[in-house]
Amino acid sequence: MCSGKKGKVLQYEAFINDVLRRDLRAVLEQRDRLYEKMSHYLQLKNAIQSLEEAGPQRLKADVDLGCSFFVQARVDNPSRILVLVGFGFFVEMSHQEALRFIDKKTNQLTLFTEQLTKDAAKIKAHIRMVLEGLRELQGLEELPDVCRKSAAAAQL
Repeated sequence: MCSGKKGKVLQYEAFINDVLRRDLRAVLEQRDRLYEKMSHYLQLKNAIQSLEEAGPQRLKADVDLGCSFFVQARVDNPSRILVLVGFGFFVEMSHQEALRFIDKKTNQLTLFTEQLTKDAAKIKAHIRMVLEGLRELQGLEELPDVCRKSAAAAQL
């Protein structure tokens, strides 16, 4: 292979490793953070539904003050709760208001995660396209389907 082709191959490999794979990792990490937020909201939804089933009675709970330091708390009237709405702001809501907010917030987060999944698929397609270009540039034979699937899994 001549030095011109070697240089191009190295440029494409660097582009894949330095740009595309980094972008893919960032998109997947962002999507995972959104899934974690959705999980917290769904846990809150389950807790609110449990509170509603229990009725208006006194509530005892362990509260984490930080660094896994817990204290016991007593709530005399659990009919209103504080919900994190974003940017560090909490809003006091009734159970029904909180459930409506959680439904809207999880729907919004679902839309964001779907978009991030599409973005990840596009980046994977770009990686695949550049790899195919490298294969052609180097004059290598096309990989069988079985090898392609294992190679694609190894990219992640």
